[in-house]
Parts: sequence; C-alpha cells; structure tokens
Amino acid sequence: MKIIIVGATGTIGKYVTAALQKDHEIITAGSKSGDLQVDITLTESIEKFYEQAGNFDALVSVTGAGHFGPLSAMKDADFRVGVNSKLMGQVNLVLIGQHYVNPKGSFTLTSGILSEDPVVYGAGLSAVNGALNGFVVGAAIELENDVRINAVSPGVVADSPGFFPYFPGHIPVPMDKVTQAYIKAVLGAGTGQVIKVY
Repeated sequence: MKIIIVGATGTIGKYVTAALQKDHEIITAGSKSGDLQVDITLTESIEKFYEQAGNFDALVSVTGAGHFGPLSAMKDADFRVGVNSKLMGQVNLVLIGQHYVNPKGSFTLTSGILSEDPVVYGAGLSAVNGALNGFVVGAAIELENDVRINAVSPGVVADSPGFFPYFPGHIPVPMDKVTQAYIKAVLGAGTGQVIKVY
C-alpha cells in the first residue's frame, strides 16, 4: 500500500511510521520536514501537496495544533487555532484528498480524549476533538468507492510527560497501544469509528 503520514516526525507519528514502513510504501509529510511539506491550515497548500503525492491508498493524519489555556482568558483567536489547524486542517485533508485516494482506500484522523473526558484548560481542544469525531461518523456514510474513514482518540500518551500534570488521575497510554490503534484503522475493515485508546 502507498500510505501518506502527515505529522510523521511527531510524538505519535514516528511510531506509526516505523510500524507501517516495514510492509508499505510510506510518504512522510509535515510542515517543515518529510518527503513532502504541507501547511494544513491552507487549502492551497493541501491541494499542492496532493498533486505532488499523487494517488494513494491510505492517509494517516497525526497532526494539528490547538489552544490549551484558561477559559477565563480565552479569546476568539485562541479558540480558532484549534478550529483552523486540528479541525479544519484534518477535515480538508479528507475533503480534498477524497479526489486522490484510490478505491477502497482510507483516511485516519486524530482526535483525543478531551472530547469526552475534559481537563482544566482544555475547552478548546474538547470542542475540536468532538467536532472531528462527528465529522468522521458523518463522512463515513458518504465517501464513495468504498473509501473508509476513522478517528483515533488517544488519552495522554506516555511519550508526552510534559502534559502529565494537566491530566491528573489519567494513566498515560503506552506508545505501542496507541500505534496499534492506527494500524487497526489503516489495515482493518471498519469505518465511521472513533477508536478510543485510554
């Protein structure tokens, strides 16, 4: 399979890339690194990216920024960081990518635990993650040519200790467990699923 991984050098992305590159052709992508560069906040950048990549069998998105901070100080511009990047960036990877993905291909997006288990300072990301999950469920019944779409929704991951203090009582998810959720999304048969890894 020809698999594109956006965010391939990130905390989760590097594990997913290592697991999939053993048996598949991988194209890595990021904002500043990888085989191809893409700014997911700009539709013209995504268009150019897909033109360069060509047709593919699966796209895995492990990217997207969001605002983390107190609600009392949050402004419209803060909230829109997550909307423009993690939400619309990943949505547009699908909206544009559906015209490049091969029949029976797939999209795998990344949401997160805050959609249903919020923490202080995470309201913006709770909203974005919830919207992403809703998009996946809705898009799954409309994508043509048997193309599948799923979201992986991880808890705080073991390789992000800097976030542990903000997730009191949460047990960090081992990286191999997180990686297997992406493997399931890419190589399995399910669609319209939010694969929770808590």
